[in-house]
Amino acid sequence: MNDVRVLLVDDQELVRSGLRRILRRKDGFEIVGECSDGDEVPAAVASLSPDVVVMDLRMRRVDGIEATKRLRAAQDSPPVLVLTTFDDDELLSGALRAGAAGFLLKDSPAEDLVRAVHAVAAGQALLDPAVTARVLAAYREGTGLAAPGVTPDQLTAREIDVLRLMGRGLSNGEIADELVISEVTVKSHVGRIFTKLDLRDRAAAIVYAFDAGVVSPQ
Repeated sequence: MNDVRVLLVDDQELVRSGLRRILRRKDGFEIVGECSDGDEVPAAVASLSPDVVVMDLRMRRVDGIEATKRLRAAQDSPPVLVLTTFDDDELLSGALRAGAAGFLLKDSPAEDLVRAVHAVAAGQALLDPAVTARVLAAYREGTGLAAPGVTPDQLTAREIDVLRLMGRGLSNGEIADELVISEVTVKSHVGRIFTKLDLRDRAAAIVYAFDAGVVSPQ
């Protein structure tokens, strides 16, 4: 398996240095570049082709929300994992609305960051459980969704099982193991869930799973 190519975006050199120490090659990562502000991200992504962008939220010229929005507007852009010291519901929900695949607080254990970057690289959404419930409420309010517009009743029992496990943060491979089915079958279920519930991506599916009561924050 190839190493996950990571672009670090943070205006503090000390923070980037700490991230380099955590996201090591022996754990399956390659740090392909670093940016000190959000306005540097498009050029860095174009030249370095990272698999994941680890993005700070508060930066001097272009913040992480705007940088994420610009990046996700481009075709075939890499997923963004927001990493921040700020336990701010509006900031974090704004990052989700901008298209981030997930967020993690900087005071999380190193092993959580390793897992999060691998998860996002594999196409998952990763939301820090410490603030998930509040952030999802802010996300729903910011997108004008007072409640899920479509009930999960139209999903099959197996599709609800898959949605519940997605909401718990499991990857397609982990869902396949949990349900004793193939990963190809899981991908088919995920696609049908997106279509039936009119969801744009995995982060939106997690929001829906919490809002519809399919899964509850722990």
